[in-house]
Amino acid sequence: MRYSPVLAEGLMSKPPITASEDASIDDVARIMWENRVGCVLIVDRENRLVGVLTERDMLYASAHLLFGRDVKAGSIMSKNLVTASPQDDVLSVVEKMKDFNIRHIPVVGRDGTPLGVISTRDILDFGMRMLSLFIRPD
Repeated sequence: MRYSPVLAEGLMSKPPITASEDASIDDVARIMWENRVGCVLIVDRENRLVGVLTERDMLYASAHLLFGRDVKAGSIMSKNLVTASPQDDVLSVVEKMKDFNIRHIPVVGRDGTPLGVISTRDILDFGMRMLSLFIRPD
């Protein structure tokens, strides 16, 4: 029996939570809190992905006393982006997350526009759904 692969577009959380490069990290922290997310995708004026700001980045900023309205998201965001396309299969997404030691992977369109995010929580939820198909309580 053949199974269709589960694709990134079916697993990602959407819409993506975004902020501009010029947003203060105070504003980004508020966006994270209000949306209950661990990362915010940073976009340019054309809504193309230019960075990711995660809880880890915020901890780094806090440890280096980089908080306030004058500290911009673009100055502390992760710029070495690892992304997925909507048609990537889940296994390749998980391998990227493992290989690059990241907990969030943006899913982007061909034009660089963010479409969603896959987090380790999304992967765990998917895994639990798959396990529940095979493991049933007596």
